[in-house]
Amino acid sequence: MNTINLKQPAAAVNPIEKEFFKYVLPSVVTMLLGGLYTIIDGFFVGRAVGDVGLAALGLIWPITAVLFAVGLGIGDGGSVLMSMYRGSGRHQKADSARGNTILLLFVGGFLICILLVFFSPFAVRFLGAQDDVYDAAMSYVRIIALGGILQIMTTGLIPLIRNSGQTVQAMLIMCSGLGLNIILDALLTMVIPLGLAGAALATVISQGLTFAGCVVCLSLQKEHPFHLSQFKCDFSLMKRMLSIGISPFGLSLMPSVITVFMNWQCLAYGGSPAVSAYSVINYCVSSALLLLEGIGEGIQPMISYCKGAADFGAMKRIRNKGLIAITALSVFFAAAGLLLQSSLPQVFAVSEATGDIILTALPVIILAFPLMGFCKFFISYFYACGEIFFSSLLVYADPLILTPISLLVLPPLFGLTGVWAALPAAQMMSAVLLVFLFIRHTIKLKSHVGIKQTTEV
Repeated sequence: MNTINLKQPAAAVNPIEKEFFKYVLPSVVTMLLGGLYTIIDGFFVGRAVGDVGLAALGLIWPITAVLFAVGLGIGDGGSVLMSMYRGSGRHQKADSARGNTILLLFVGGFLICILLVFFSPFAVRFLGAQDDVYDAAMSYVRIIALGGILQIMTTGLIPLIRNSGQTVQAMLIMCSGLGLNIILDALLTMVIPLGLAGAALATVISQGLTFAGCVVCLSLQKEHPFHLSQFKCDFSLMKRMLSIGISPFGLSLMPSVITVFMNWQCLAYGGSPAVSAYSVINYCVSSALLLLEGIGEGIQPMISYCKGAADFGAMKRIRNKGLIAITALSVFFAAAGLLLQSSLPQVFAVSEATGDIILTALPVIILAFPLMGFCKFFISYFYACGEIFFSSLLVYADPLILTPISLLVLPPLFGLTGVWAALPAAQMMSAVLLVFLFIRHTIKLKSHVGIKQTTEV
């Protein structure tokens, strides 16, 4: 089989290029839109509240990232299983995977939000917020905690919609939510000066709209309709989707762990202006990385389907197309970041001291950008084809080992510049690990191809 159509049996014939762009382009846009909520909040908060608001949003970014990561981890884990079962022709099992994913999203979302309501003051203190920054951060987190289940459900339902072939619908749902968020942010921070509380309200209401859109889109599926039997608890399925989901969970959350370490060192070596500067840079870099991550998310349905159908040749062709796209976009974003760096202080309306730090930090941080893109792509590729250990190792080694080591070694030697240099240093070490894992994966894939050919003979 040279080509893939995820809605048809494995023997169906469609140009692989058509399937590639059909899944990747909407996925890239959808990932970007999903990550823009906090960035849009930062844009309006910077103008309405100033450096205190930006510092507060930057410090509590990991809390909102937990909600996104839980939804993405469960949703991606379930969607990978669903696509693999579809590829192998086990449609009843695929439907059960979809139903159990929705069930797990609801239960997990409810529990996470209860914990966040009770423990958010401790979490905000732990992340480094104090005095005025603490008060501003808590006004945002209290509201996000109450409505967080909407973000978890929405983030987890989008992969199910995408893997069912409704890629454009998933993108339009996110577009509508983001559009409402922009309007409400302007209204509730600029016209009605509610500060960070207004930005949080705008986010929760917008997530409510996207959740409603997801429910409607899923309920209208005709090819594989819902039945109550699909929601029967299957703990073996849940265990498998959680084992797969640990990689996309980490892929989404671990950058926020890095943000925590970076914020601590920024406070130590540059104070609040350095935290505000890193918040602005992080908004921009994270947005670009979401686009690159969208390529990995876009190929995931095709890779998982091909793995289920044992079509290893198609897996390789799809992966290579993704690598070309990653390379092109990485070069483009790195160049754009360097060309537009002088505009960032004006766009986010930061102080002169913060603006000067941005101009110094961005050229150093941008060195890490292309390597980050390749690592994120292969994390998605590995878990899509069932290489859970490889993907998990790539996800967690950087934020838990490599970046902390770099942040401990370089700042004492080079001051605040060493804080910025820690990111490219850690990514270079991650790249070495990636090369080793890819060689191992290639050897395993060749052995699977040999087994398949022997079986066919």
